[in-house]
Amino acid sequence: MSETVQFNEGKASGYLVKANEGAPGVIVLQEWWGLVPHIQDICQRLQSQGYTALAPDLYHGKSTVEAEEAQHLMEGLDWALAVEEITGAVAYLRSQGCTKVGVVGFCMGGALSCLGAAKANVDAACAFYGFPPDASALAGECAPTQIFFGENEDFFSIPDAKAWSEGQAASGKDSAVTVYPGAGHAFYNDTRPEAYHEASAKDAWGKTLTHFAKHLKG
Repeated sequence: MSETVQFNEGKASGYLVKANEGAPGVIVLQEWWGLVPHIQDICQRLQSQGYTALAPDLYHGKSTVEAEEAQHLMEGLDWALAVEEITGAVAYLRSQGCTKVGVVGFCMGGALSCLGAAKANVDAACAFYGFPPDASALAGECAPTQIFFGENEDFFSIPDAKAWSEGQAASGKDSAVTVYPGAGHAFYNDTRPEAYHEASAKDAWGKTLTHFAKHLKG
């Protein structure tokens, strides 16, 4: 069963699917399209693996299937407010009994997942084809973070992500960047056949579940 919940004193909302009582939680962060059925489906996939999943509605009710409108929505996003809402979503899951909480995001949400690793009090993070344009925003203590890219990435800097992740690993964090040959941006999105790369998607999802099992269930 899914439901819409509110947090941050009613100023933010999200799509929630609950696992068993006491299950760990995962925040799921949208692509630039918004809180579309694909993101809700990812919440369901996580719930089937024993996680309570919450996808914050970072566009506050707006979504699109048109790239031009998605670009407009992303450019209008208040990133500081988004991080505040992600932090509030984490706190909400903890208030519901999730003692450990991770974050996973895609595209724009991937970049926000990395920010969540630094600023939102999570226990682990995974980012699919996204990384903040200014890595200095990730300075300091960060949660263990796995990042996944297709080699044909047109939007975010793989070298910047690798440099940051290598620094994290050198400080003892369980962090790494995986780059998939033959895949491009949005390779996990199985609602977009022109982008979906099945072998890469399956491998990255397996690594995500392994990472979360280690840091959220272990």
